Amino acid sequence: MSDKPSVLFVCVHNAGRSQMAAAWLTHLAGDRVEVRSAGSNPGDSVNPAAVEAMREVGIDISAEVPKMLTVDAVKESDVCITMGCGDTCPVFPGKRYLDWQLDDPAGQGVEAVRPIRDEIKVLVEGLIKEIVPEV
Repeated sequence: MSDKPSVLFVCVHNAGRSQMAAAWLTHLAGDRVEVRSAGSNPGDSVNPAAVEAMREVGIDISAEVPKMLTVDAVKESDVCITMGCGDTCPVFPGKRYLDWQLDDPAGQGVEAVRPIRDEIKVLVEGLIKEIVPEV
């Protein structure tokens, strides 16, 4: 088990919100946090509007692929953050669970995804302050 905190972001399709959150956390925290993302019903590809919105801030998620949520992914994470996937995330004692209420970018254009992207960044910055020790 790693000595750095691990975070799992979960949304239904693992194509928008959870991908943007994972990318923000990786970008802002670097190797100080282990980052995972998954979906309860993964889509075929990452939402193109999410890819474009992240590209606008210099983060490339075009090579990411939606992944299926597994029990192991939850077990291996210290913090599990759900984003509109209801009760599909398995619950294990000793884990921290957060639910971020965010609009779903599915079917939206990049104009609608930008505010979601920016809200996720603020939430991720707050998470980093909570879970990453100051250096």
